Amino acid sequence: MPLNHARRLRALAATLLLAVLGLVAGGDAQAATLRVAAGESIQAAIDRARPGDVVEIERARYAENLLIAQPLTLRGLDRPTISGGFKGDTIRITAEDVTIEGLIVTDSGDSLRDQNAGIYVFPGSHRTVVRNCDLAYNLFGLWIEKANDVRIEGNLITGKRDYQSSQRGNGIQLYNTHRAQILGNNISFVRDALYVDVSHDAVFRANRLHHSRYGTHYMNAYDNVWEGNDTWMNRGGLALMEVRRLTVRNNRAWANSDHGIMLRTIQDSTIEGNVVAGNQRGFFIYDAEYNTLRGNTVVDNVVGVHLWAGSKNNEVEGNDFILNREQVRYVGARDLPWGEQAGNYWSNYLGWDRDGDGAGDVRYEANDLVDRLSWRHPLMKLLLASPAVQTLRLVGQQFPLLRAPSIVDPNPRMQPHNPDWSQWRGRHFPRPQ
Repeated sequence: MPLNHARRLRALAATLLLAVLGLVAGGDAQAATLRVAAGESIQAAIDRARPGDVVEIERARYAENLLIAQPLTLRGLDRPTISGGFKGDTIRITAEDVTIEGLIVTDSGDSLRDQNAGIYVFPGSHRTVVRNCDLAYNLFGLWIEKANDVRIEGNLITGKRDYQSSQRGNGIQLYNTHRAQILGNNISFVRDALYVDVSHDAVFRANRLHHSRYGTHYMNAYDNVWEGNDTWMNRGGLALMEVRRLTVRNNRAWANSDHGIMLRTIQDSTIEGNVVAGNQRGFFIYDAEYNTLRGNTVVDNVVGVHLWAGSKNNEVEGNDFILNREQVRYVGARDLPWGEQAGNYWSNYLGWDRDGDGAGDVRYEANDLVDRLSWRHPLMKLLLASPAVQTLRLVGQQFPLLRAPSIVDPNPRMQPHNPDWSQWRGRHFPRPQ
């Protein structure tokens, strides 16, 4: 090999080696860790940091309003507290790829007009991650606007519980987002635990939403999944409105003072495997069409299902309606069939199963003339056991002209599908004695 050619190869190899070493050194520099000790300024460390750095905060109380305007990680060591001093946002994020973890974030301002929040995720702050934080005594816990692919996980969020409900903010507010992951958060004492508007392709899983107005106030959002969430001791559990293509699976809604799950103006959605128990109304279904409701357990509510406003063309199969004071309150002009394929279980069904196939031989009818009269004249319920009312019920059955439109199930099941339904009895919203 000619000498000049060999020298050129060695020089090229050396240049490549130096470039690799430079990249490694540069990568280390980009991933530097800055430490903030008690009495020091977190904002000063954020301002010194380079994109991709980690700012670690030692345990102490820091009175600051932070602005994060570049990608970095803000990590608490042994759960330090950041107080916003009751003004503005405690932490404001305006950059992509920001992670906040292990902090106590508290004391935002209380301006509903300015939407003051513990953590405010500004438009364009895509891929923000907030995990394992406590957000306490903020107006809004998290306000997330026009930021995609956020992940909010494992946080404890409580609001300004000494404020009237209308003066509080929401626990997590999502507006105009895509692909959010809201996972395993515990949210209480806010206006609405999760407020979701125009936010699509999201997953809401394993959240605990309680002691608020609504567990979720949700509308104008499509193609989302609600799975394994618990909502209790709210005015309403899940309020799902103006939506399409929603999956609502294996949630539990109990002891809410109004509804467990509201389905309002909803189409092309699947609602399955949920438990609604001890609510004023288990399901409130309004203007809902072309949905599937299957495998739900509706137990010990005052009204199991309140159904009206043209809610038809839904497939309702394999559900259990057990010990609701009023199984179905149906407002409609004609009979509406449920359970045409597999049937539902109705604890007040009085028919029989002579052929032993597991389905009753006589169809189930949810409401009759007496039920309709008792809705219009509530004091009539005092006479439901009287011979006169029982005679009226019998007359209504014998003369079709007097019969009221009803939910009818041609294949009522003789046994419930959910063998564990009894554990949900007695879980009621506390009412004055």
